[in-house]
Amino acid sequence: MSETTEAASAASNERATGAAAPRFWRSDALPFIEARSIDDGRKVCYAKHSHETFSIGAVTGGRSVYLNRHAREWVGAGAVVMMNPDDVHACNPVAGERWSYRMLHVDVAWFTKLQHELGFNENHAFRAFSQIMTLDTALFDGLNRLCEILAADDNDADTLRKESAAITFFSNVQQTLNPASLPVRDASSQLARAAEYIAENCTRALKLDDVCVAAGLSASHLIRAFKQRYGMTPHAYLINRRIQYSRAQLRRGALIADVALDAGFADQAHLQRTFKRLVAATPGQYRR
Repeated sequence: MSETTEAASAASNERATGAAAPRFWRSDALPFIEARSIDDGRKVCYAKHSHETFSIGAVTGGRSVYLNRHAREWVGAGAVVMMNPDDVHACNPVAGERWSYRMLHVDVAWFTKLQHELGFNENHAFRAFSQIMTLDTALFDGLNRLCEILAADDNDADTLRKESAAITFFSNVQQTLNPASLPVRDASSQLARAAEYIAENCTRALKLDDVCVAAGLSASHLIRAFKQRYGMTPHAYLINRRIQYSRAQLRRGALIADVALDAGFADQAHLQRTFKRLVAATPGQYRR
């Protein structure tokens, strides 16, 4: 075998190994959630096992026999599978078929708190889900979108965006799979306080808890009601305020690199991308 052929073979094997290797995401800033994904799981097989978390996954390719306690389901691309804490399960691919999926593991205490905020099981333990699989396209798309948001290589300032996205998705999971009537509540004054707090602290790396405390609202209610009231999420509102701050600093002749850091962006490139998206001009064009 020639050196060229050997090199090509080695590269091919490396790509195959990389595709088969699972990828994990976790963050100290969001300790309640972990993500796992795999692009080619033909050789990734599991013995029956369980998790102490609530787990939910999206099958993005291939087919599998999904075992969950006494149930057995064929699942394929587009399916969303759920595992309650301590449910014994396994999900192994059909021989020879490329098998890919994304999985989220969520702390039970965090999810229980969210259930309480949504009006489920007030002051009681985690409410398990009766379904083990669904073909709901909104949940499938939402899970994939959340995984992409979590894995994005952003700075710590985007923790608010990631946490908000997680709360939105798991609120949708709860409402879709275990629906309940949410109480109507007028929170106009609290929402105004939330917006004011974000505006006054827009250059800081705000946490969702900071805004919730200032507004006197739970995280799930704040995210849902804020978007209804202002037409954007708290994170989007924060970014919009940072751009407004940046425009004011640029009008005063401040250097773009200094403005980026002062406004709370990771660097000048981050400001550049965001500024152009919201202003349809670069900071340099605006400054001139």
